[in-house]
Formats: sequence, C-alpha cells, structure tokens
Amino acid sequence: MGSPGSRAVGPPPDPGLLSLYDRALPEVYGYLLARCGQRALAEDLTAETFLAAVRAEADGRSPTTVPWLIGTARHKLVDHWRRREREERSLRLVDGGGTEDPWDAELDALRAQQVLDELSPGHRAVLTLRYLDDLPVPQVAALLGRTLHATEALLVRARTAFRRQYESTEPPGGAS
Repeated sequence: MGSPGSRAVGPPPDPGLLSLYDRALPEVYGYLLARCGQRALAEDLTAETFLAAVRAEADGRSPTTVPWLIGTARHKLVDHWRRREREERSLRLVDGGGTEDPWDAELDALRAQQVLDELSPGHRAVLTLRYLDDLPVPQVAALLGRTLHATEALLVRARTAFRRQYESTEPPGGAS
C-alpha cells in the first residue's frame, strides 16, 4: 500500500493531450471570447471544452487536433445559448417581416458586439453561427436543433432585431 500521508493518484496525464492543451488553449479561448464577449463565460466554456477532450481521451476517442477542439467549443457555446434561451423563454421575441437592405459593411465592431450582447440568446446564437462563424444555414439549423425553414425565419427575425437595436443604440463615445 502507500506510505502514510500519500494519496492515490491516477495515471499521469497523456503528454500528447498536455501538448495539445498548450498549443490550443489560446486559440480555443480566443474563439469563445470573440463570440460571447464575456471573459468569465469564455473561461468556463474553454474549461468545458478541454474537459470534453479529457473524457474523449479516456474513452479512447483521442482528440488530437485544434479543429476538433474548436468544433467542441462551438457546441459548448451553442449549448450555453440554448440553456439561456430556455431560461429567458418568457421574453417576447421581436418579430419582423419583409426583406432588409444588405447591411452596411462598415458596422462599428464595438457597437455591434454591444447590440449582439443585448439580443436574446436565440438571436445571438443564430447570428453568431451564421455571420461570425460563416456557417451555411443548414449547418446552423443542425447545430441549433431546428428545421431549415425555422432557422431561416429565426435569421430574419434576428437580423431585424439586430438592425432595430443597432439603429437605436448610440455609437461608443457619443459620436454619430
């Protein structure tokens, strides 16, 4: 048995997984922070992502690539938004219709992030996946667990809500 004061420990961590962690941590954290804009949330989701990698390693499904981790991080973020949407379901979704003009390509990034943070989790999720991650609508629908048509309708409402909020929000520094 062990000597007094010693404690039982598991096998040493896989050096490959530790190396992957060292290489991928800044990329995974940066990916999440850029999409959620909240340090604490990005840190929590980064930890969940690497915990999923440890579990996959233990199950013999060794994640050896940064893209696998980024994909896992994307799923963790979507799961977070789904939880938030369920929690905020009592909020009324702003419904809009019609087609909008193409968005001005020169949107102020800070103002846009502020507006995105103020939207409902469902609107944030669909806009982030479609426009920040540049995913096609069918893939966004699959990630959100929605039909293609429901996702297209959600995108229309989310763009309308974003535009309405963006136009009513004062630019940073008070400049117009």
